[in-house]
Amino acid sequence: MPESSKHAEEIPPKSRLVLGAAIFLTGSLSPLLVPLVATSELSTAWKTGISGLLLFGIPELALLTAIGILGKTGFNYLKSKLFGFFKKYGPPEKVSPTRYRVGLVLFVLPILVGWLLPYGAHLLSFYPENRVLVNVALDLLFISSVFVLGGDFWDKIQSLFIQEARVQFPTTE
Repeated sequence: MPESSKHAEEIPPKSRLVLGAAIFLTGSLSPLLVPLVATSELSTAWKTGISGLLLFGIPELALLTAIGILGKTGFNYLKSKLFGFFKKYGPPEKVSPTRYRVGLVLFVLPILVGWLLPYGAHLLSFYPENRVLVNVALDLLFISSVFVLGGDFWDKIQSLFIQEARVQFPTTE
């Protein structure tokens, strides 16, 4: 089969693609509505039920619905477009030694501060009234560190969860 006709078969009709993508994205973003539900006037039971659905029911149901609308080839096409975007703008595979060292500092600092803060928060006068802001800043620092460290670091983190993984140190000449 020629490459052009194979590629044409993989793209679903535009209406199905738009509808499937909209359902997929809406379901994926539904957990962002939980704070809105939590601050509503509803009873605690209703808040709990709706929040649970927004976190654990609706995203999965939307994913299954999107797969049903798009079909296997359509869902694979949408997935390739989304992951292609993240691959293009995501972390590079290899980074320079300086960038790696900076990334390690950004990675370890929030962990260390988060570990020490419960024991020494009383020593920091600004912390009690800015606790949320400090914690969000540390979380953002931690998340950005993974992008600074590059794709090879993801492999190192993944190897922590694989029992058979072994370290192979580079040889120096």
